[in-house]
Amino acid sequence: MNSATSASTIAGALETGLPALLLQFAVTIVLLIVGVAIYSAFTPYKELDLVRRNNAAGGVLYAGTVIALAIPLASLLATTSYLLDIVVWGIVALVIQLLTLAVVSLLLLRHLRIMIEAGNIAAALTVAATQIAVALLNAAAMVPT
Repeated sequence: MNSATSASTIAGALETGLPALLLQFAVTIVLLIVGVAIYSAFTPYKELDLVRRNNAAGGVLYAGTVIALAIPLASLLATTSYLLDIVVWGIVALVIQLLTLAVVSLLLLRHLRIMIEAGNIAAALTVAATQIAVALLNAAAMVPT
């Protein structure tokens, strides 16, 4: 293969592949932003307000939420080229994270809001680690076999 053919092949791949990549990436970023907003609306505390007040526990929780929602979305980007798959399974990932929060706050840490607002880093790390662990399992389950 000569260099002109090689450059032509690369240009053709970029011409067809780049728009699809950018669209999938944009949709995934929107899903992440919307997912974090929806998740934050369901929490008994307002993470960003806590962060603004220099509450480290709120920051740990917010970071855990963003990471936990991004993991399955990244898995989807790596394993599918269909936007509908990304949207549907991205919504499933959000629901799973909401269920994870419910289980943790109802069964493990009954006074979660009080603990987080008081800056309890141990409670925040417990929730964030659980969210991330569930997100990793969720992402692995989404990979087609």
